[in-house]
Amino acid sequence: MAQTIESQAGLEVTRQFELSGDVCHRALLSGKLDGYAEYTGTAFTQILKHTAMTDAREVYRQVKREYETQFNLEWLEPLGFQNTFAILVRGDEARRLHLKTISDAARYSPKWRAGFGQDFMSRQDGYPGLASAYGLKFAEPPREMDLSLTYQALANGQVDLIAGNSTDGLIEKLNLFQLEDDRHYFPPYEAAPIFRKETLARNPEIGTAIGSLAGKLNDVEMRRLNYAVDGEKRDVRDVVREFLSR
Repeated sequence: MAQTIESQAGLEVTRQFELSGDVCHRALLSGKLDGYAEYTGTAFTQILKHTAMTDAREVYRQVKREYETQFNLEWLEPLGFQNTFAILVRGDEARRLHLKTISDAARYSPKWRAGFGQDFMSRQDGYPGLASAYGLKFAEPPREMDLSLTYQALANGQVDLIAGNSTDGLIEKLNLFQLEDDRHYFPPYEAAPIFRKETLARNPEIGTAIGSLAGKLNDVEMRRLNYAVDGEKRDVRDVVREFLSR
């Protein structure tokens, strides 16, 4: 988004990273940020406090409408990919036990250890609801870990099940397997840009530039780009520049 605004709108963009929880949302409301990419399911359940639903188009329509009326913020068209929670096990374990779905894994989980990030442990659409929906029980209480460490902990056998991000390049790099959410517990998490209406009115070229990204990234492409950064250790700016130049 930043490179697209700079190249197409000719504006300098200040980037801020590692803003977790609702920090980005609060920064938009206070004017400390002009825009960022949010996930529809996160906005629907965490910000608007609705009960999760699975209709992706209806979730988008509701968050777009309510963000405009409640916060005076504008949702632009989705970027094309979803970044849902990915319930992961080791690939060799999935093959050995013929695991395809979370329901399959629930039969074995009483003998397993789990590790989850703090965000997943505390969210309305996180671990407590997932455990209830699937009857998940573990050999010991799940370990609360930094999300970035859970992937390696799973690969090394320190835990047996984690909740990662479906577009994370480490899934392929570490030979992990994503279990199907066969009970459709998780809401849709379509990525879409949100901007302050004042910013778009002042600089309409931003909306035009960001509009060129609508539908441009699918799940497979996003995972490939993430792998280039996380797995191949390439510079983010170079990976983005190559993608945008295609």
